Amino acid sequence: MKHTIHFSIKTIALLFGLTVSFAACKKDPVVPPPADVYELADQMARPAINTVFVSTTEKDMFNTTIPSEMAAKFGAKFKARLLALNPGYTTNALGMNADVFSGALVTDVLTVSKTGVTTFFDGTNVLTGRALADDVIDTELLLIFGGPAGTSNPALTSDHVNANDKAFLTSFPYLATPH
Repeated sequence: MKHTIHFSIKTIALLFGLTVSFAACKKDPVVPPPADVYELADQMARPAINTVFVSTTEKDMFNTTIPSEMAAKFGAKFKARLLALNPGYTTNALGMNADVFSGALVTDVLTVSKTGVTTFFDGTNVLTGRALADDVIDTELLLIFGGPAGTSNPALTSDHVNANDKAFLTSFPYLATPH
């Protein structure tokens, strides 16, 4: 015996609507969040070095290069830029010739002394870290333009900004309060 069931258009529409409603209300399955993904976007151990020594077209490449590979990829370009900025460069106040100095600049990492003074450059201690009040730009200008005694090109060895515009805090987080 054969049974036939007849549905009206209204009944079909109602069943379809209920099916869609239940499907829309169905709770999404719990999906674990993706594993943390980190991307290196910028390196700024030594302020202004990347800005001055890396061409605009190579910024992204430099910023994502592993520091141990920077000298091989960018060393010659850093030296060429150094000599373009200061064609009379011989050695700097640290006694570094163009090869040594550009080699030190190209690896954009902040060197840290675990036992000594933490400073970018204080006349004696060199690149042993970086204190907030260190005048990093003046140090870099002095080393690029100041010559062996640090006295050459006096108009180019300072940006004439001698302190932060607000005092640094004496306790953590040490940064000056925002304006």
